[in-house]
Amino acid sequence: FFLMIRRPPRSTQSRSSAASDVYKRQIQKKTPPPWDEEAVAKRYPTQYEESMNTVLCQEIIRYNRLLFEMRDSLINVKKALKGEVVMSEELERLSNSLFNNQVPKLWENKGFLSLKPLASWIQDLNERIDFLNNWIKGGTPIIFWISRFFFPQAFLTGILQNYARKHVIAIDRLQFDFMILDNYTNQEVHEISTRPEDGCYLFGMFLEGARWDSKNHVLAESRKKELYSDVPLVQLLPRVDKPKQKEGIYNCPVYKVLSRAGTLSTTGHSTNFVMFMDLPIPPSRDAKDPRDAKSVWIKAGVAIFLALRY
Repeated sequence: FFLMIRRPPRSTQSRSSAASDVYKRQIQKKTPPPWDEEAVAKRYPTQYEESMNTVLCQEIIRYNRLLFEMRDSLINVKKALKGEVVMSEELERLSNSLFNNQVPKLWENKGFLSLKPLASWIQDLNERIDFLNNWIKGGTPIIFWISRFFFPQAFLTGILQNYARKHVIAIDRLQFDFMILDNYTNQEVHEISTRPEDGCYLFGMFLEGARWDSKNHVLAESRKKELYSDVPLVQLLPRVDKPKQKEGIYNCPVYKVLSRAGTLSTTGHSTNFVMFMDLPIPPSRDAKDPRDAKSVWIKAGVAIFLALRY
């Protein structure tokens, strides 16, 4: 009797099923095809002096796992709706998630960390794929869109590795210097035509709890009603035995998503935390206590993120 009460009318079920089927077809059209891993590895072979080739191939493998899962599960759920295969509990959950504009758990387990709803997630996925396709077709990028990496920590290690091998230095002695290139406009950033001699250019990050003051080249308080602000172009420059600067710098944490929470993965890296970025801050208002300058930003919870919720 309880099941009879809870069951929706047949007409409602059929309309939902039809709408869901249309939505699945739209998602299937927007889902990029997997790459030929062997062809990419042949074009970008493992080289001692260029770690970015290895980074690219690893990214392709990670994204392919997701793309194959998406392709196969969408085919199976369409067959299940037609009655050609059994509608398992897993497929039913996937179907419901698609209809509710949620990223299915099946895809979430194989995919990149994200808090976006399904429509934005699909758009984000396509932009990530475009970034890697441009890399494959046009060679190593001049500017790296760091938020498009599945595993950005491997990319950062690759940058350090290139420098260490080029200058014959132990990688353990290297740390990044962060140069905020706020003299470039958005248009000028895309017109940069040469890579830096060492390190790399990064963009695609967002500040929460503060903004970047391009006139004074330091962190500043957020503007009213502005939750997030863009981080200007950044150059990562490896330094040997970099001294720790105690004053005038805020050690800003960088996360993949806004939750700030993560777990330790099998690689030894956090699933969310990426790195600390040294950002210049204005001098302390209290001359007797220089630590006051840093505490302002710590209390504000200032952090950098690679992706937002939309």
